[in-house]
Amino acid sequence: MRKPTICCSAGGTLDAVPMDQALVYRREVESRLKPEAAERDTGSVVLDIREGDAPMADLRFRQDDKYRGLGSFPASVGNPMIMYFYESVVRDMAEAAGGSPFYIRNRVKDALVQPSDIVEGEAAVDGRTVETRTITLHPFHGDPNADRMQGFGDLALTVTMSEEVPGWYLSLVAEAPGEDAPVYRSAITFESLQEEAQ
Repeated sequence: MRKPTICCSAGGTLDAVPMDQALVYRREVESRLKPEAAERDTGSVVLDIREGDAPMADLRFRQDDKYRGLGSFPASVGNPMIMYFYESVVRDMAEAAGGSPFYIRNRVKDALVQPSDIVEGEAAVDGRTVETRTITLHPFHGDPNADRMQGFGDLALTVTMSEEVPGWYLSLVAEAPGEDAPVYRSAITFESLQEEAQ
């Protein structure tokens, strides 16, 4: 089924998340061109919702007991994990392969709103089976500069969503395949809804 991509426009996806709980995602990174990125960027991403006249979704990156703020976003707009996902991919690609981050960002943003095939499926979450929808995007397909992107020209962005998963996103995966191993892979996976970390 080919429909306009919906992976970046889902207002209300945080409405059912209790204010005293946090969404926790796991990010795993591999980079053949920048091996040190794996240690620096692998960790947990915690999404807390802050009450107020306009509730805000706060993102924090966590490695062991260390936290780093990633930004605050209006909760009414939807889950900001999609924005964090594509911005981190843009940064990682620009850092590893060079090139203009503005050019990369524009191609990725354009891919997010283009018609795309939606694949219906199922996944196991917390011991139960949930219905999913998966979209795979190729932001540099047909790009005249693809051959100069050190393997990132074949980058695929795969987003798996489920209305039965808190926050809607089950996984967000960016992968640039290589002959023996990926040139780059970033996988963000929903882990749990837990009591808010203090």
